[in-house]
Amino acid sequence: MASHKILVIDDSKVIRMRVQDMLPTGNFEILEAKDGLEGLRLIREERPTLIMLDFLLPKMNGWEVFQNIQADSSLQAIPLVVMSGRKEEVTEKLPEPFEYFEFIEKPFEKEELILAIKSAMMKARKRPQTRRSPPRPLPPAVQAPKRSPRSRLASKPSKPKWQRSKSSWVKWSPLSAKSSPKTLADLRGLGPG
Repeated sequence: MASHKILVIDDSKVIRMRVQDMLPTGNFEILEAKDGLEGLRLIREERPTLIMLDFLLPKMNGWEVFQNIQADSSLQAIPLVVMSGRKEEVTEKLPEPFEYFEFIEKPFEKEELILAIKSAMMKARKRPQTRRSPPRPLPPAVQAPKRSPRSRLASKPSKPKWQRSKSSWVKWSPLSAKSSPKTLADLRGLGPG
C-alpha cells in the first residue's frame, strides 16, 4: 500500500492522466475526482498528502472546495496546487501573492508541475497551525452579578449602624431615625451634660 496519496481534482480526464504520467514513479497512490463534490469527499475520507485542484469544476467549483479546505483546520495543512487555464479567474477570488498554496497555469510541462508541487509543500510547512480555542469568558463588566445560592430574591440584610444616644451606643434603624438628631445642633445636645 502506498504511503502517500495525491488527489487530482479536475473535470478533464486528459489532465488527470497527464498529471499521473508526469509524476515520477514512487511510493504514492494517485486518487482522481472529476468534480468538486467528489473531490471534497475524497479529501475528507482519504486525507491525501497533496491536493491538485482545478478552479473550474462542475457541481462544486474549485473556489468552493478551497473555502471548505480553509474552513477546516485539519485540512489546511495539506499542500495544495491550484490549476487553471485562466489565472485571472483565480486572482479574482484569491489575490496574489499566493501565500499558502501554489498556482500552476494549464497547460503545463513536467518541470513546472514538479516545481509547483515542491513549492506547495514548502508553503504548507510555513503555514501557522490554527487551533480551535475554547470560547473566551466574558469580561467582568459584561458578566451577570453572582447571586447567593440560597435564594435569588432574598437580599442580604445590611449590617446595623450604631449611633450614640445620651447614655450609650444604640442600633440605628430607619424606625429610630425619626427620633434621631437631624442637625449638628441636635447632635451637640446629645453629649454628656
